[in-house]
Amino acid sequence: MNKPKRHIFVCTSSRINGQQKGYCHANQSVELVEQFMEEITDRDLGGEVFVSNTGCFGICEKGPIVVIYPDNVWYGAVSSDDVEEIMEEHIENDHIVTRLEI
Repeated sequence: MNKPKRHIFVCTSSRINGQQKGYCHANQSVELVEQFMEEITDRDLGGEVFVSNTGCFGICEKGPIVVIYPDNVWYGAVSSDDVEEIMEEHIENDHIVTRLEI
């Protein structure tokens, strides 16, 4: 098993019963997961960076939420326009995108 260098968690408001509903889900977070997956593939980072959808982080008013481990960096109000910047600055160049950090 490959352990990723970084793991990106995107809140998609998944409930314990598998149903998705909530602020992040209503604000295109599922599309964010897909965009991160595409960026990982396009940048040939598939063995180093994983992306997973998650349940609620409990700070819906700041959603959609993206958390990157092991860095413990939390981003809020992430939109599709921010995915490329997070991948380039944070994932590839180790620079936190401070304007999105919460």
